[in-house]
Amino acid sequence: MKILQLGKFYPVRGGVEKVMYDLTSGLSARGVDCDMMCVGSEGEEGVIRLNPHAELICCHNLVKVAATMISPALVRELSRRCRNYDIVHIHHPDPMACLALFCSGYKGKVVLHWHSDILKQKHLLKMYLPLQKWLIKRADVIVGTTPVYLEGSPYLTGVQHKTHVMPIGIRPVGCDAEAVRKVRDRYPGKKIVFSLGRLIEYKGYGTLIEAAEYLDDSYVVLIGGGGPLKHDLEKRIADAGLSDRVKLLGYVADDDVPAMYHACDVFCLSSVQKTEAFGIVQIEAMSCGKPLVATRIPDSGVAWVNKDGYSGINVAPSDPEAMASAIKTLMADTQVYAMFSRNSRARFNEMFTEEKMIDNCLGLYERLLCY
Repeated sequence: MKILQLGKFYPVRGGVEKVMYDLTSGLSARGVDCDMMCVGSEGEEGVIRLNPHAELICCHNLVKVAATMISPALVRELSRRCRNYDIVHIHHPDPMACLALFCSGYKGKVVLHWHSDILKQKHLLKMYLPLQKWLIKRADVIVGTTPVYLEGSPYLTGVQHKTHVMPIGIRPVGCDAEAVRKVRDRYPGKKIVFSLGRLIEYKGYGTLIEAAEYLDDSYVVLIGGGGPLKHDLEKRIADAGLSDRVKLLGYVADDDVPAMYHACDVFCLSSVQKTEAFGIVQIEAMSCGKPLVATRIPDSGVAWVNKDGYSGINVAPSDPEAMASAIKTLMADTQVYAMFSRNSRARFNEMFTEEKMIDNCLGLYERLLCY
C-alpha cells in the first residue's frame, strides 16, 4: 500500500503535525510507503527524503490568514501526485488541505483524522462549513483520538457508523538522571507540580495559579512555556504573593523537557475549553509514571486520557480549590502516590505507545483496502 498523510505544517510545532510525522515515520519504518505533504510554515519547501519508504513534501506558503496557511502550491502538488496513493489520510482542522483534496480529483480511499472541531475561527468556519460537510461525506473512515470527542462533536452526529478511535501514541520520555537531579536541586525539599503549554487563555493557567493559594510552602508550581499571557500571569502571581510558590519558566527547550517530567511529582493539565481535545502532555507525563490532575472539559477527551481514580484525578474546569485538593490527595500518602504512579505508567503502556498507534493505523488501512 502507498499512503499520504496530508495537512498542517512543517516544522513540527503542534500536536496535529506531531501525529502526522509520527505516523509517517512509524509506518515507513515498518516498510510501508508513507509520505507526508504539508505547508512550510517557516519558509521551508521542497522534498525531503526521510528514509527509503517516506518523503516529506513541503509546499510553499503564500500567506497566513486566520491561522490557515494559504498555499496554491499544495493544491498543485496534490493534484499532480494524488493518483500515486491508495489512501489519503487527511488531518483536520486544516481548510487548506481540505480544499486541496477537493480540487485534486482524487478517487481513492480517504481517512479523515478529526483531531478537533474548529472552535476559535468562527468566521472562517462559516465560509468553510460547506467544504467541511463535503469532507465528512467523502471520508471512508473518520478517526478520532478519543471516543468522547467523536461522540461529542456536533459535526459528526450523523456519521458515527464510520468513526474509529485511534488514541495518540508516543515513545516514552527518556530519563537523564543527572539532569533530573539538577532540577530537583533547584527546589530542595519541594513537592513539584509541573505543567507545560502555551500561555494562552484555554490552557487555564490562571486557575492553576489560584490553586497554589490553597497549597502550603512545601509545594512549588512550575509552568513551562511562553505566550501572550505571560505578563498577565506574572502580575497575578505577584499580586497574590505567590512568587515563591509559582514559577513561570518560559520556553523550555526540547532537550530540557524530559528532565522536567521526571523531576516533578505531579503533572497538572489545567485547560478549561474543548480546544484542548486530548493533551499529549498528559501521556508524556504518564510515560514517566507521574500521577495527573486534569480537567473534565465537556465533550473533550482530556478526562478520558487521565482515567479518574486510576492514573490521577479529574476536577471541574476553573475550580482552583478542587485542583489543589486533588494535588494534595495524590501527595498525602506515599503508598497512595506509588499506586497512582504505577497506574499512570500502566495506562500509558496499555493505551498510548507509538507502537500501539501504528498497529491501530496499519490495521485500519488494511481493512479499508479490503473493502
